[in-house]
Amino acid sequence: MKDAIAPKPHGQKSGCRYCGAPLQHTLVDLGMSPLCQTHITPEQLNHMEPFYPLHAYVCDQCWLVQLEEFVAPGDIFSEYAYFSSFSDSWVDHARRYAEKMIDRFGLNESSQVVEIASNDGYLLQHFVRRSVPVLGIEPAANIAKVANEKGVRSIVRFHGRETAKEVTETYGQADLLLGNNVLAHVPDLNDFVAGMKALLKPDGVITMEFPHLYRLMEENQFDTIYHEHFSYFSFIAVQQVFAGHGLQIFDVEELPTHGGSLRIYAQHAGFERPVSAAVTELRERELKEGYDTLERYANFKNQVEETKRKLLAFLIEAKNQGKKIVGYGAPGKGNTLLNYCGIRTDFLDFTVDRNDYKQNKFTPGTHIPILDPEAIREARPDYILILPWNLKEEIASQVAYTREWGCKCVVPIPEVTVLD
Repeated sequence: MKDAIAPKPHGQKSGCRYCGAPLQHTLVDLGMSPLCQTHITPEQLNHMEPFYPLHAYVCDQCWLVQLEEFVAPGDIFSEYAYFSSFSDSWVDHARRYAEKMIDRFGLNESSQVVEIASNDGYLLQHFVRRSVPVLGIEPAANIAKVANEKGVRSIVRFHGRETAKEVTETYGQADLLLGNNVLAHVPDLNDFVAGMKALLKPDGVITMEFPHLYRLMEENQFDTIYHEHFSYFSFIAVQQVFAGHGLQIFDVEELPTHGGSLRIYAQHAGFERPVSAAVTELRERELKEGYDTLERYANFKNQVEETKRKLLAFLIEAKNQGKKIVGYGAPGKGNTLLNYCGIRTDFLDFTVDRNDYKQNKFTPGTHIPILDPEAIREARPDYILILPWNLKEEIASQVAYTREWGCKCVVPIPEVTVLD
């Protein structure tokens, strides 16, 4: 029943980034939006700002959900505003991962761990402390510089076949090759996965973490759709992509991070590690719930529109009552939410962020001031809208002092909720 989802406008010819099939079916159209990490300086406020379609399609052949590529990765990631180390809970997640991998796969001083999109060394630092050699491959020079300064050996490259060849010749192959929240950021998916296969030792292991499409759809997480995320993976889609490049997924974990993520474990096809029951169970669950049928994707648009209406109704009522509302965070997902819902300074006086790289700038498109978190103490708002809702417990703890004047935290996803 391929008519269950509206076809693409006539004349658009781009194909699926994995299998090349025509992209004819819309998952959700979030309108026009700017790049989510291009924070605006005061000098740029009156300049023209580029907006691009934020339109997600589903391939009816391999079931990969994806955006078209409008901007080259070099224009997005060569200088980037996201530093992983500003989230305490994410750094702790990385520490626990490193300890688990060292124990499970017997990594030691003669091993090599390579991370793709290694950011500021937030994860590899934990291997360094256990004397396991590391290499970070990070495209953003400003972020790689921070990693090198903290003793995490990093090179400035985009990963793919050519980088894999260069790294193999210079540093050797990886015993453990990992990437957290990078797979979704890759426009040339086939080059990326082929590069991983080339960089992996014959007995090596790949782990990849990425937001799970299953959770995105079940919990209305439409704000995790933005231009820097080119693809959105169900398990059946990612399994197919890896198999197409001679890589077998032998284990999978479902994680709470980023609203619900998968951590997949892969090896060269034919290697002896057995496939876990978790792989079979997750695949069967997705097939049972129709993630290989267009019908499953047909109603997501309605869920998104209802979530938008509920959030705007709450904000309008609060403002009509004279309440002061500020935001917390300036993440990519927040900028999708703000732009799609049309939330500007008429609703949020400002937002705050611990990342001083973003402070004293403005959110893309909506031009909401981004301030230091101390601004909340001075403003004494009635509500704080938590934009990185996946970190709601951490952020609510950080602003617990606001309870003294009766302030409450609000999360917008899966639907607007005032936290106790």
